[in-house]
Amino acid sequence: MSRDWGSLFDVDTDSEDLLEHFDTEWFRGQRYRHLSDERHGIERGTALVGDVVVRGYPSMPRALVLEPAIRETFDGPVAIEEKLNGYNVRVARIDGDLLAFTRSGFICPYTTRKVEALLDTEAFFDEHPEQMLCGELVGPENPYTDHAYSEIGEIGFYVFGVRHRESGTPMGVERRLDQCATYGLNSVDHYGTFTPTAAVDAARERIDDLNARGREGVVLKSTDGETALKYTTSAIHRADLEHAFELPFDYGRDFVFTRIMREAFQAVERGESAAAVRERAQALGEVILQPAVETIRTVDRGDPVGETHTVRGDPKIIDDLLSYFREQGLELHVEHDETDGEQRVVTFTKIAQSTRDKTRYYLEGGTIDE
Repeated sequence: MSRDWGSLFDVDTDSEDLLEHFDTEWFRGQRYRHLSDERHGIERGTALVGDVVVRGYPSMPRALVLEPAIRETFDGPVAIEEKLNGYNVRVARIDGDLLAFTRSGFICPYTTRKVEALLDTEAFFDEHPEQMLCGELVGPENPYTDHAYSEIGEIGFYVFGVRHRESGTPMGVERRLDQCATYGLNSVDHYGTFTPTAAVDAARERIDDLNARGREGVVLKSTDGETALKYTTSAIHRADLEHAFELPFDYGRDFVFTRIMREAFQAVERGESAAAVRERAQALGEVILQPAVETIRTVDRGDPVGETHTVRGDPKIIDDLLSYFREQGLELHVEHDETDGEQRVVTFTKIAQSTRDKTRYYLEGGTIDE
């Protein structure tokens, strides 16, 4: 008999009404459900595999100005860790199968196979069967966010949290680090634990270093793992804007506006001089205008525009991944498709249809009503 999902999630609705909000998918012949958007206070990405619950990873607030945000958020020790630029993956073992869930709760066949190959989790899940590993899959060969890190070859998985699979309750930071060390699991860099006052300068120091190396930022956490803030570098803001203006009609104005405002608050927080603000503004201008110009030229030549990724793996898994993207309505342009030993290596572009079509329309004389 199916579980009473309404009672389980402590929401005032019956199971049938609640399940209507879940999308249904199949993986290896088994049906499962996942929640693509938060509903009734249930986290986005929550998945139901049979009668097993895999809670979604909670959204994390962002600090625009470090000192007051830390003061208002934390009343005890603050752990500081690196925030990596990849995609959020939760790994759980269900009925003996290792499954990898994306942020939206989709069991990705490619990610699952990569996690199976990258991680030796048998001992961990033998001891902690009801826990899930929350981590970032990073590296140049992934189908979602491909950001290069010098220490990572094709792809890597770095744990930033361990949570109870059903309740979502986090494991404390120190215990999680100890568990990662015990079971040989890679962890995101941990920079130490500080008082809230000391955490401000410690975080700023780390941000300066990460920014100089083109990395994403930091996450600040209470030691019990219940409370967290993220703060990102100017380098990643510029990278995000550059990417957005490569596909200017596919990213919304909110995406662009928020990143520009992060830069504005960061400039004020740091007390930058007029010359420093001017330098920051010039850097922003370059990453906004140059990629947009190049995209217009690319469309004018008739070449594809979009997000390009390279994936490597078992041919069947690659087929499943590409089929999934196409089923989601994505148009794919395969750039390269070759065999390397027993693995298939495919470089493909997810076509940015809105950018392509609107750019072509304007190039052919279309007008804008303003």
